Formats: sequence, C-alpha cells, structure tokens
Amino acid sequence: METNLKALMYKFSILFLCWLTPLFTSAQGPTPESFLGYPKASRFTYHHRIIAYYQEMARQHPTQMQLVEYGRTPEDRPLVVAILTSEKNFGSLEAIRKNHLSRIGLLPSPSKDPDIPIAWLSYNVHGNEASSANTSMQVLYRLLDPTNADSKRILDQSIVLIDPCSNPDGYARYTNWYNGVHSSPPDLTSFSREHREPWPGGRFNHYLFDLNRDWAWQTQHETKARIALYNRWMPHIHADFHEMGSNRSYYFPPAARPFHEAIRPWQKEFNEWIGTYCRKAFDQQGWSYFTRNEYDLFFPSYGDTWPTFNGAIGLTFEQAGDAKAGLALARPSHRDTLTLADRMEHHLTSSFATLEAMVDGKETLTKSFEEYYRLAAQKPEGLIKTYLIKYTGDKAQQEYVVQLLQRQDIQYGRPKKTQTLKVTNINDHQEATILIDSTDMLVSAYQPKSNLIRVLFESQPALEDSLTYDLTSWGLGYQLGLSLFASQEKIEQQPWPEATPIPLELGRNPYAYLVDWKGLGSVKFLSEALQKGLLIHTTNTALTIEGRDYNEGALIITRNGNPKKNLAETLSAMAVKHGVKLHSTTTGFATKGIDLGHDDILAIKTPKIVVIAGEGISPTSYGEIWHYFETQIQYPLTTVPLSSLEKVPFTEIDVLILPNGDYTQDFSPSTYSKIQDWVIQGGKLIAMESATGIFLNNSELGHTKKEPESVIPPNPLQPYNKKTRTAISQTTPGSFFKVDFDHSHPMAFGWEGPYYALIRQAYQRNFLKDGWNVGYLNEDNYRAGFVGADLAPQLTNTLLYGVKEVGRGSIIFMMDDPLFRGMLYKGQILYGNAVFR
Repeated sequence: METNLKALMYKFSILFLCWLTPLFTSAQGPTPESFLGYPKASRFTYHHRIIAYYQEMARQHPTQMQLVEYGRTPEDRPLVVAILTSEKNFGSLEAIRKNHLSRIGLLPSPSKDPDIPIAWLSYNVHGNEASSANTSMQVLYRLLDPTNADSKRILDQSIVLIDPCSNPDGYARYTNWYNGVHSSPPDLTSFSREHREPWPGGRFNHYLFDLNRDWAWQTQHETKARIALYNRWMPHIHADFHEMGSNRSYYFPPAARPFHEAIRPWQKEFNEWIGTYCRKAFDQQGWSYFTRNEYDLFFPSYGDTWPTFNGAIGLTFEQAGDAKAGLALARPSHRDTLTLADRMEHHLTSSFATLEAMVDGKETLTKSFEEYYRLAAQKPEGLIKTYLIKYTGDKAQQEYVVQLLQRQDIQYGRPKKTQTLKVTNINDHQEATILIDSTDMLVSAYQPKSNLIRVLFESQPALEDSLTYDLTSWGLGYQLGLSLFASQEKIEQQPWPEATPIPLELGRNPYAYLVDWKGLGSVKFLSEALQKGLLIHTTNTALTIEGRDYNEGALIITRNGNPKKNLAETLSAMAVKHGVKLHSTTTGFATKGIDLGHDDILAIKTPKIVVIAGEGISPTSYGEIWHYFETQIQYPLTTVPLSSLEKVPFTEIDVLILPNGDYTQDFSPSTYSKIQDWVIQGGKLIAMESATGIFLNNSELGHTKKEPESVIPPNPLQPYNKKTRTAISQTTPGSFFKVDFDHSHPMAFGWEGPYYALIRQAYQRNFLKDGWNVGYLNEDNYRAGFVGADLAPQLTNTLLYGVKEVGRGSIIFMMDDPLFRGMLYKGQILYGNAVFR
C-alpha cells in the first residue's frame, strides 16, 4: 500500500512539472526541459540528446560558450567539452589560456598578466552513474542564465569547462537498457527488473575498462583524447562526479586519508575549503552527507589524484544511486524514496558550491598553483634529480615510454655524452655503476611536471594508512619492466631524436629471414604475419647463424613455403611498422644450436581463439583480453557466452580462454568433459585467476591448493571497532612481486630483466608435480605495496603461471592477470607466448 502511494505521488509530481515546464523557457536559451520535451528527471536523457542540447546552447551563446569536440569513442560517439566564461573574457579566451600556461612554465615567454581560475567539471566517467550527465545540462543552463547573479559572478571571474559525459559508450549502454525496461511510473521495488542491470553493465567503457583508473596510464582512447585537451588548459580545479551504493548518502571533500606525500599543504587546505561550501549548502537543505572517509588521495590514476599531482585541486563527489537506483527506488531503511531528481539536485548543488569556493579563494588558488610549478621546475622535491632508463634493445618498449611521457607533457632527452655514473636501481634500491650513452633516456626532475614524474616513477610510495581504495604500488619501472635508475645529480641532456626505422640488414636471395623474439613488437609482427598467411617457424633454443646470434623464440620465415613475390618488401614493411629487426641468412646451417631444417624448428599455427563472456564473468577481465587482441596485437578473437559454451563446435577451436569469473552456475560436468576431451585432442586452454579453480584437485592434472602450515585462530576478544583493520590483514589492494621464471620455457621468452607481477589475491597453488612451473614466487619476491600480515605467508612458494600437458594439448594456469588494466608491458609479451607458442 505504501509503495503504491509513493508511485502515485511520483506520477503527480511529474504531471505538475509538465505544467510548469513552459514557464521556464527563457529568451537567452531553452531550459533542458523545454528543449528535450519532458520534465526534469522524468527519464534518462539519451547521449545524443545531451549533445544536441549543448550544441543548441552554444549556438545561442556564441559570445560566452565554445563547444569543443576533443575526440570520438570506439563506438563513434562524440567526446565534448563546453568552455564557458563572460563575454569580456571570451573575447580573449586563447590569450587567457596561453597566459595561464606561460605563468606555470608550460609555454615560453613568462607573462606578467594576472591569471584567472579555471575549473573543469567532469560528469559520468562511470556510465551507469547516470545522474551526473543529466545534471550537467542543469549546470550549463544555470551558468548561462543572465538573471542568476551567482552565475554571472562565477563567469566574470573564471573559466569553467564542462565535460557532460566522460564515458558516452558506457552511459549509452546503461540508459538504452534502462529506458527500454522501466515501468511507468517507475517500480520502486528493489528486486524489480529495472533495478537489476544486466551483464556487463554500463560502468565501463566500450572495452570494459574503468576510465577512472586510467588517468595516469592512458591505455584507453577516451583518456588519451581527454588528457590532450586537459594539458592545453591545466585547470586549477578538477571535480569528478560519481555515484555510489543506492543505500548511502552523499560524499564530498575533505578527502580521506591516506594522502600521498607529494600533495602540498595548500592543496589539502583548499580541498577542505571547498568542503566547507558544500557542507553549508547541504546543511541548509537538511541533506545527509559524509566527509573524510573512504575516498582517499593516494593512487595516482583517479580523476581526483592525477589532476592533484598536476597541481590542481582534485575532487571526488559521490551521490547515492548507481545503476540500482533507476528513476526512483524505495529505501525502507531511510524511510524515503531516492529519485533521480534528488540525485541531480545534490550534484547541481555541489557543482555550484565548488565554483563559488573557487571564485572566493581565487587569489590563494592561482598564486599557490603558480608557486607549485615554479618550485617544481627550480627546486624539485626529493633526492632524485635525474631518472635514467637504460635501453635494453626493445624498440617497442622504448617507444611505449616515449608516447606515455609525451601524453603526460613530460620532457625527456638523451645524454649529451657517454659516461659512467653511480646510481640507484629504483626497482631493487641497490647501488650500481652504469654506462649511459645516446640510446638511453633521461628524465630531469627540473621541469614543471616534476611532482607528477616523482609519483609515476617511485617504486615504494609512503603509505600513511593501509586503509586505502586501490593499488598501493604502481611504479613505471615495475609496470613497464624498465631498467630504471636514479641519480642525485642533474645530468646534461640533449633532445630526443625523432623516431627512425630500424635499419634492415637483408642480403640478396636469402635462404630465410629471422626476427628476434623480443618485446611486444615481435608479438605484433607475428600476429600480422599469420594473418597474411605466411608460414612462420620458431626455435625454442638459441641459434647462431653466419656469425649472428638469435634468441630463444626467434621467428624464422623461409622462402620455401612462402610467396616468393614481394616477400622481402612485405616483411620489411612489417618490421618497420612494429619496430623489430629483420635479418636474412644465406644458409640454413647453424654454427650453434640446431639447423633450420631440424624437427624442433616448429611451425606456428594460425590459431582460432575463443574467449568466454557473459553473466558470471568479470567484465574487466574479459575487457582486458578483448582490448589486448583488438587494439594491441590486432588479432581476431571470437567471443562466446558462457551459457552457450557447451554447444560450441570445439573441433573448430585452437585456443579457449576462460577469464576470471564465477563458473559455478554454467560450467556443467558435461561441459567439463567436452573441454577435457578437446584438450586431449590438441586444444589449448588458458584459465585465468578464479577460473583455475574449475580444475582444482583433479588427480590427473595435479592442480592443487596449498594447505596452510599453521592456522592462527581468530581472536575472540577482538574489539568491534577494529573489524575493518583486521579484515585488511588478509588482503592486498595491489602489490608488486618479482616473479621467478623458468626462462627455458616458451611462455617466458621475449623479455630481458626481471618480470614484476601486480598481485591482488593469493590463490595458494602448489607447484605442479607433473607439469611445467613456469612462473612462481619464492620466499623473498615481495617488492612494494601493502600486503596484509595474514596474507603475506600465502604469497611465498606458490605457483603463478603453470602449464600442464594433457594428451596432445595443454592447460595453462594463470593465477595472476598479466593483462591487468592494460598496464603491464611484459605481461602482454607473456600473454602472446601463451596464445601462440
């Protein structure tokens, strides 16, 4: 009865708003309601209609608003930012932008003109947190309302950039689904269909990546495009609007601990300053909220932290809602109904509280921002004054670093002279003496982005509180497998040369062509070669032919068996494209190792690869695999729903990938039996993380879980207020471990130096007794990041990557995700080995 009454009241409020809507269409531009043709918060507006509204407002306000399309999503939706200010400021908008960048050292010719504050408001980076994109239209309208004195004051004294929807593809996935299933009026019942979003959900982008974890690493197209525009403006404030669980209230700053030590006192103070404005506004309305809890400023790849390490005041706002809330949801524990109108009003209020706080504190903000950059360039924090990246012969890895630094607007170069230096190895903290030359890279701390450099390169960030929201270690040396060193001296450098193709050394009428298996470039080369129908062989042992050494895994392309016409030209173009060295030989005779006609010179098959997706599968695990094949190595991948796995024609599949997920519902005994038979006949199965649990305790496979040597009983007198901290003793939010490898196994070919895994869970697997223990942890493999005291013993003497040969096929067990968030360079090489070798 109570639910029906609430539904009737909701319907009446919508009818009342319909009557009021025409009254709010002003001459200076349409209200969102009059433009869209329905009352505020009565439905989720489709993305293309949000863009259309912004376009109409830009058309009607040509002297105050500029709409910039800064990119397109993988599904070809526009990424836009609206730039707003007063008519006076708008006339010199480009001059203001350049003046601002000059004052912080990012453009030459320092300016004496005063700076004005710049705010960037980002809405809907998580697609199913859909209230914020709808709120953005209300923010736009109010800012451009000439009758609103507060808005006029804001635009007179600042520039405001609005990104109405940072994740259009995820937003469209959610809103298209919801608008097609919700009841009218909305069903307030929490277990109804409209409150149960289907797989994979709208939170993530097209490739099912979390864009709010991608700011620093920039693996996704949307992030790369956004950062390029961000670096053109370098705002003083970046506010990121989110939603959290539907049964919660509202979060705004001050932020929670831990704070990264690179955050300056003035940034913390201004974070609190903005919080006081939000608090005052919410208190006036009697709205519930909380602060200083859960949402910390530590991990550098959020929409609040990455801007913070770029000198801004980075802010997160969280509204109760998320996908479960829909248009309206009954909340018995709160004795209320959470409506879209409520959610939008809260975000609208905090948006304007932020802008008002910025304008009121503009002198402190702009002065401190400039000082931040001046000190970074002239007196960089910390002992490290130059970072050195030794070249290991992997051209693709070096180009990967170059592109990442360029996107961050970080300056880099190469040594002016060859010299020997005493340095510190950042990855293992050992002193070393190294020789550097013009092939190596230098990154000086004496530059405007010095603080960001320090954060990205550090291997062991100081953690003031282990209760944190995400990864606790992320150093680029670990992520990218770099040979990374630190010097306390400022080393002279010269500009980095323009990229040039690797010179080819090809003789006339060769017997065969060879490519060393080194780096991600060689995986991409193989992928393209197989798709072109070329016959590719490989060696599992090192070779020396005509005085040249070739490593384990080298690719061999003989003239015999391949098209004679234009073969050299085809291979040369591919080698240049992927940054690999192509050599030729006039003989098949090896002075060391086996000859090229030996039985152990193996042909690489062009595999048909299938990956499982759907309910039960981790969307991000599947997305990482999808993204890897489609954008990194550009190799065809077939996706099959888990519910249909038993029906697929296994005889047509060469490689089957089981991503991380819950297989208990749809993985029947008959499915297991079919997969086992298929493997025996020659199939290759790759089971990732929890998917490895399907094969636990199978006596034929020998895949077993470690039993703890001793079990410490829980303390029956544990204080209630310590339960959260006790729980984290059994977890790691993300920590780096050096992995020991059997480098004679093909799965460990293709990289030099240590391999670091980003561990997030202990699967506690014993070593295989009758199989290949390819990658594993011993006693002292921990390197960096928080690991709970109870979890740490489980991350010793345990298997991470193993191969069990079954009949003519094999099962690859991965208790760690080498494709995690697309961050791990060497992990992508390892995965290529697993698939193709």
